Amino acid sequence: MDQAGVNRSRLFWLGVLALATAAISASLRAAVASSLKAEWIDPIAPVQAGELIGAALGSAFLGFAITVFVVSALLDKIGAKRVLIGCGVCFLIGTGLIVGAGHLATGMAVYNLVWFGMLLSGIGWGLAEASINPLTARLYPDETTHRLNVLHAWYPGGLIIGGLAGVFLANVLPWQVIMGTVLVPAVGVVVIAATTTFPAPPAEVEGAGFGEMIGEVFRRPSFFVWFGAMFLTASSELAPGQWLDVALTNRVGMRGILLLVYVSALMFVFRHFAGRLANRLSNPGLLWISSLLAGIGLFLLSLAQSPVAAILASTVWGLGVCAMWPTMLASVAERYPRGGAWAIGLVGSAGALASFFVLPLLGGMFDEAKVALAGGPEAFKQLTGAALRQVEDTAASQSFAKLALFPVVLLFVFGGIWLSERRARGATLARGDAA
Repeated sequence: MDQAGVNRSRLFWLGVLALATAAISASLRAAVASSLKAEWIDPIAPVQAGELIGAALGSAFLGFAITVFVVSALLDKIGAKRVLIGCGVCFLIGTGLIVGAGHLATGMAVYNLVWFGMLLSGIGWGLAEASINPLTARLYPDETTHRLNVLHAWYPGGLIIGGLAGVFLANVLPWQVIMGTVLVPAVGVVVIAATTTFPAPPAEVEGAGFGEMIGEVFRRPSFFVWFGAMFLTASSELAPGQWLDVALTNRVGMRGILLLVYVSALMFVFRHFAGRLANRLSNPGLLWISSLLAGIGLFLLSLAQSPVAAILASTVWGLGVCAMWPTMLASVAERYPRGGAWAIGLVGSAGALASFFVLPLLGGMFDEAKVALAGGPEAFKQLTGAALRQVEDTAASQSFAKLALFPVVLLFVFGGIWLSERRARGATLARGDAA
């Protein structure tokens, strides 16, 4: 990027900080979800508590989806600087509402404030993704897949930081204080974004306008195959990550959030090499292998009954999902370049919407199963101790098993794209040899 005053490395690492802040927030929300549920939601609605906490966690993904959809289209008019400043502000306010809800309201109003705080946190995440993904693609046009995978290595990096904080601070600090640690990197995003020079939009994108970006998408129906695939890849990656601590902690004999930390470490390392692997296999080829491993891993997680089994299952699942999100974004950026930031953002919004719908669905399946296993709502309310844990553990296993169906569908989608593109390349080479 040859624009005066633009520090490409500083901009890239600002994107890393913004994404890591979103990830720290996500992992801490998952880490404190059980404590939040026990303190504030169980006393209000014990039978529906699983669905309610799932809906609250899912609201962050709703905020993400709406924000990415809208802001991606307007990014070049608003400016990435303003968007990233807004990102940090949303995390500041959203986190404040989550940790302060119990002091600001009573009854269901407490839950509503938590829901809205998580929504604002999701908006902050959406503002980050809406700006840093197209910005990275523009900064590094010749190595987009590699750079986006390196950038998104810091999402699991942030999950590791937040997850470890959630585990090791749990015995010494209230969950509200632990959740409040998100405020530190959020302030950093605001300060650095406000003091950094950003590049002007490329002339071809600036001249194309929103109408041209829309035209790129709707003139090529294949885009909607990628849009639908993103819904399924995110359902295989993000939703299970948010549900691990709630669903698996009691059943496998270790904190579920530690499994998320472990998987995030795998993702952090592997994403630094995924771009080069994609160059050897092709993006659809890498995504097909990812889907196969993700499906096997999710099914094994639903069966795990011990720490060793959970770690082995998490390894398979983690290796499967680690390259999905950035490789999907890179595939869209490379295949639909005239779609600009909006095409990338539209696919990102599909991924977030998946979690918004899937997390409450998971919670609902969990609630339905636990009540059925107990013999009815009144019988469930009477359960305590080991009997309650056994019912909830079995219900969690049943809800988790159903997630394995999403990557199975993706095997057919990415397999078809992979074969189609290999045939097209073969036909092109054949014509070249004939000439």
